Amino acid sequence: MTAGRRAWPTALILVATLTVAFFASLALGAVTLPIGAVVRILGGLLSPGAIDTATLDEPLRRAYAILVHIRFPRAIAALFAGVALAVSGAAVQGLFRNPMASPDILGISAGSSLGAVLAIVAGVAVVHPLAVPGASFLGALGAAIFVYTIASRRGGTHLIYVILAGLAVSSLLSGLVSAVLIFAEEYALSQFIFWTMGGLEGRTWANVLAPLTFVVVLALSLIAFANPLNLLSLGEEQAHSLGVRVELVKVSVLVLASMLTAMAISLAGPIAFIGLMVPHLVRMLTGPNHRTLLPFSALAGAIFLLLSDLIARLAFAPHEIKTGIVTAVIGGPYFIFLIIRYQRRGSV
Repeated sequence: MTAGRRAWPTALILVATLTVAFFASLALGAVTLPIGAVVRILGGLLSPGAIDTATLDEPLRRAYAILVHIRFPRAIAALFAGVALAVSGAAVQGLFRNPMASPDILGISAGSSLGAVLAIVAGVAVVHPLAVPGASFLGALGAAIFVYTIASRRGGTHLIYVILAGLAVSSLLSGLVSAVLIFAEEYALSQFIFWTMGGLEGRTWANVLAPLTFVVVLALSLIAFANPLNLLSLGEEQAHSLGVRVELVKVSVLVLASMLTAMAISLAGPIAFIGLMVPHLVRMLTGPNHRTLLPFSALAGAIFLLLSDLIARLAFAPHEIKTGIVTAVIGGPYFIFLIIRYQRRGSV
């Protein structure tokens, strides 16, 4: 069986699992919605004529309000944030040729935290629902640009310097966050701590619609670098001899992964471990070929975040925990497992 034929069953399983996870995210929660009502409402939304809520009976009208205004935008945010984090993680791991790399090494999380805390402390968070997501996106992107500027020299970018610059910038920005929090009021302090846990509660269409097009375009752009990333796995000199414009590929992947991760943070806050764990699991299933690894990571990332958010809602229903707590509880032990595994194999 060829590699392409082997990939089809995996793709079908992932698509089917994603469909089930998406509908489960819509139907389940503190209030369980009948799947028939969910299908009927979604069908009405997708049909040419909009649903007239005045004609619906009371249970269906309530289901419509919960589904359309609360769960649907939340599920869409989880789906696209999962795609963004997993694809950027897979691309960064391929670029660094290290399955334990993640976009966090670019200083993105620290930059997003600085942007978010400045927006919260300045009081602009209450002005518009996109204030904190927008500030976190700008902070993340600014940090990535700062890291790249430090790591670049004479038109070249050495990946080891990207890592070192990322660590230095993360430390600097984390210190600035702490300095801002010293002067913050108690409400702003608690609001920032709540944001750093990462979560999808309270997402509305105003939060979700703006980043969606960017996530799709950036993710597809990264997937388009599958073949160059495959060749880079042979080493930079070998890839260059095969016609790869190595420096252009490195810069492009770093910029696209940074922007995609920043978009994910603007959608869901700083959700941990998806960019590390999901590509690694997919690589175990499909192998290292980025032509399958990148799109399959997109599907698996969406599944993982949808299910994590569902667990966050159901574990202590009717109370919720933050989705970032769920991903950390799952991802932390898995990261420890990876460290032990690669120590025993003597490779990273």
